[in-house]
Formats: sequence, structure tokens, C-alpha cells
Amino acid sequence: MDRQLGVISIAVAAGVEVVTGLVLIIRPSLFARLLFGAELSAAGQALGRLAGFALLALALACWPTGGVGSRSAVRALLAFSLFSAVYLVYVGVGRELVGILLWPAAALHAALTIILARVWLND
Repeated sequence: MDRQLGVISIAVAAGVEVVTGLVLIIRPSLFARLLFGAELSAAGQALGRLAGFALLALALACWPTGGVGSRSAVRALLAFSLFSAVYLVYVGVGRELVGILLWPAAALHAALTIILARVWLND
């Protein structure tokens, strides 16, 4: 696979996490409502903001610099996308916490998992 495609894949995956992290920091209740169709308690909002900070840190650590993406960045984003896709499908199958964006988010993370796995295996 082309190295440029790998860099683009890392940038797209990191960009998704930047947006998600910012939404979690600014409006964790909105995020929970859209993804899980549920409201957050005050503790849930605080935890959501911490998760947002963690996603921003992950994205910053993985962001390609100088047109070069590292193997560890691909591995980290791949693991996060895989775990997220599996968990979101698990939650959706239980049908208790399904918001309007749950299945699109699961599909997005599944697609990122496939793309990043191809980049990682071909590197």
C-alpha cells in the first residue's frame, strides 16, 4: 500500500478522534444523547470530558508530522478503532443504549479498523 495513503489514513483517523474529543469536552451530554440515546449524570459528564481529553491526546500523539506516519501511531489508532467498533456493536445489539449516531459510529470505526489494518500489515 502506498505510504501516502498510510499518512492520509492516520490523519483521517486522528481527525475523527479530534472532533469526537472536542464534542465530548464541550457537550458530553449531547454526545451521549446522539450516540446512546441517553442522558448523562454530572459524574458522567465529568467522565465524558476526561474521555475527550484522552481522545485529543491520542490524536495529537498519532498526528503525522512532516508527511510521515509512524507504525506505533497506526497501531494505537487501529486498536482504538477496533475496540470502539466491537463495543459499539455490542451496545447496539443489546438495544438499550441506541442513539441516532450509534450505528454510523460503529460503521465508521469498523471502516477505520479495516483501512488501518491494511496500512499496518503493508507497512
